[in-house]
Order: sequence, then structure tokens, then C-alpha cells
Amino acid sequence: MTPQKGVDPVECAAAIAGESSTATWTVVWTDLLTACDLYRAKAYRVDPVPGAQDQYFAYIAYELDLFEEGSLSNLTASIIGNVFGFKAVNALRLEDMRMPVAYLKTYQGPATGVIVERERLDKFGRPLLGATVKPKLGLSGKNYGRVVYEGLKGGLDFLKDDENINSQPFMRWRERFLFGMEGVNRASAATGEIKGHYFNVTAGTMEDVYERAEFGKELGSVIIMIDLVMGYTAIQSIAKWSRQNSMILHLHRAGNSTYARQKTHGMNFRVICKWMRMAGVDHIHAGTVVGKLEGDPLMVKGFYTTLLATQSEINLPQGLFFAQDWAALNKCLPVASGGIH
Repeated sequence: MTPQKGVDPVECAAAIAGESSTATWTVVWTDLLTACDLYRAKAYRVDPVPGAQDQYFAYIAYELDLFEEGSLSNLTASIIGNVFGFKAVNALRLEDMRMPVAYLKTYQGPATGVIVERERLDKFGRPLLGATVKPKLGLSGKNYGRVVYEGLKGGLDFLKDDENINSQPFMRWRERFLFGMEGVNRASAATGEIKGHYFNVTAGTMEDVYERAEFGKELGSVIIMIDLVMGYTAIQSIAKWSRQNSMILHLHRAGNSTYARQKTHGMNFRVICKWMRMAGVDHIHAGTVVGKLEGDPLMVKGFYTTLLATQSEINLPQGLFFAQDWAALNKCLPVASGGIH
């Protein structure tokens, strides 16, 4: 956190704790009607950020009963709700969270897991190799399917849609699914290997999302893809559908840098990694050190640890501020992403 000029760091941390739990801008008589001392979040530690001026790490603890079970929307309404527009702070960034085991057990987590996915693909002992169809916009359905076929026949394990290919005039979603699955089936027959394509089912309404996912399932696809910009409730909803229908769920982190790239305000992507593992996605774009997108080597390693560890320890160079027991939630497969070349 970066307090406003003249605001004491400890007072600033306490104000953040209050605003994100029970407090408001003034004292109200209705505080006497509940156990505010129990429910109010507690700022228990404030440390200066090494090498930075007027920046501090504030550690805040929340009572578990403040949160609805299994609801990312409710969790985020408190943790990243009003506090990021709070006048007491000049800038605020969420770096990490520790989730209690009792709370984690209210989430389904990834349905498939890394081992089961490898068993489905019958591919072990090496990385899974994939690519994104390019150009990502403008291809007809027939040419899109041709790219899928050529890529898979050439040695890829899978291809995928990009984040902004949905159902545009040049290629409606049904065309993309039909021609794409034709390419998958032809490549599988030609190579004798199990191949796949990640069909993006992101849409304007959940009804459309479910329709596209069901159509993909009917065509024989075993995996679908969504974008982070769908929102937390939509992601949890399609993750629940995917578990019920034995579909692997791939998440493109489209939009994350709007709040993750700024180093003093917003939140670190590792928090998104935690939330998405809880939500139940099987894959997530976790970045890489090479390629066109920014990524610090140690930070990226921290993302991968968050997604793959069953238990992790404090590791400040990787940005892990807390030890985390993942309460037997399946691992989420990190995808090396960002224009690797």
C-alpha cells in the first residue's frame, strides 16, 4: 500500500481492514447490534517495502464467517471491493492471500488434474505442445479448420482459439466448431495420436456459453476454453458444468494485465492463479519468461508453484508471502503463454 501524504501507515492499514469488512466512513449506532469486534478484519503487521519510498506491506486477517462458502464473487467483493478507491490510500496492490483449509474445501477445484489429462491424451514424460491459430481474426470457417488440421498433423498435441474469437460475421461459432473438429478428427486418423482443439465458448450470456459448450461436447470435443473477462461467477458456473460433463476447461487470462501489470496498484497475477484453481479451471495461461509479454523469471515460477503445489512454503523471491495447504484440490496445469519464440 502507498498511503496518502500525511496518513500514518498503521492507520492506513487499519482503515483498509475496516473498509473491507464491517466499517464505513463514520461510526453508526447499528454497530452495537452485532459483534463488530469479532467480524472486523484486523491489520496485524505493517512492514516497509525494501528500497521503496512510502510503500508498505500490510498484513490483514479476516474472520472466515465474513465469506459465503464457495463464492469467488463474494470473496472479491470484500477483498478487492471499495478499498481500491479508498481516499486514505494513494495506491493499493493485493500481493498474496492465504486461504484456510476449511474455506478451500467449499470450492470444487480443477476436475481433471494433470495426471488424468495425460492419461486421456496417452502422453507422458514430455511437455504437451500446443499453439494458437493465427491470424486469430479474419479466417473463414473452412480455412480455420485447415489450419487446425495442418498444425495437428505437423506434430502439435493441440491447437486453440484465441481470446477474441467468438462468433463474428466472418466466422460464426458453429462453423468454427464444425470445421475445427473435422480438422481434429482427420489429424488424429492420420497420425494415430489423440489430438485436440480448445474451442472458445465465451459469449455474451451464460445461456450462449452453455449452448456452445454442449455443441462442442456433441461433436466429440473433450476440452473447451473460456476467457478471464467472463467474470468470476460465469467462470465458476462453466467450471461446474465442465466437471459434470467430463470436459477439460482451459482459461485464457485475457484482461489480467489491466490490474496485474502496474506494480503499485491492482493485484498480482498469483492471486488470480489461486482464485482460478479454487474455481475449478483445469488450465490457465501462466506466462513465461520469453516471448512478447512481460514476465519476471521468479514471479512466473511463483505462479507455477501456486498452480501445481499441494503445499507451498513462504518464498519471498517468488512472491509467496504465505505458506499454503491446498486441501487436496487438484493441480491446475500452467500453460506457458505469451508468444513464445
